[in-house]
Amino acid sequence: MPTRSTTAETPTSVRDNPRIILFDGVCNLCASTLTFVYENDVRSLYKFAWVQSRVGKEILRWCGLPENRFDTMVTIESGKVYYKSTAFLRVTRNLKFPWPILSLGLFIPLFIRDGSYDWLASRRYRFFGRKKVCLLPEGPIGERFLPGEVPSDNY
Repeated sequence: MPTRSTTAETPTSVRDNPRIILFDGVCNLCASTLTFVYENDVRSLYKFAWVQSRVGKEILRWCGLPENRFDTMVTIESGKVYYKSTAFLRVTRNLKFPWPILSLGLFIPLFIRDGSYDWLASRRYRFFGRKKVCLLPEGPIGERFLPGEVPSDNY
C-alpha cells in the first residue's frame, strides 16, 4: 500500500475527526458495509466519507492513493492510515459484541487476508452490483458523514 507523505499537510477533516472510514459510494457491498458499521458502532466513534466526495478525494491524496480508482477500504485512526483487510478488522474492534471477535483475523498473515480482500474487491461490482450515483446520506446516518460536497458525478 502507498505510504503517506510525511510532508503533506494533514487535512482538516482528519485533524478534527479521530476515526474516519472512506467508502466507495457506488459499490453496493461498500454501502452495505457502511450501514453495518453505522448500526453496530453504538458509541458513534466513526465518521464516514465517500471517496467520490471532495473531502474523500482530499483524504485519498493525503494517503497517497489515486482519486479515480477505488479498490480499498481506508480507515484512519488518530492520524494513522489502514487499508484493505486491516482497515475492516480494526473497525470491528470498536463495534458492539460479537463483532470485535472478528478482529482476531488480524492474526492471519497479511498476504492471506489482503489476497482474499483483493479477490473480493476486484469482483464486488459483479457480485453485489453498482449504483449509478452515490446515495445521499440523509437522516441520522447523514450526521456521521464528514462535512463537504456531495459526491461528484465524475467517477
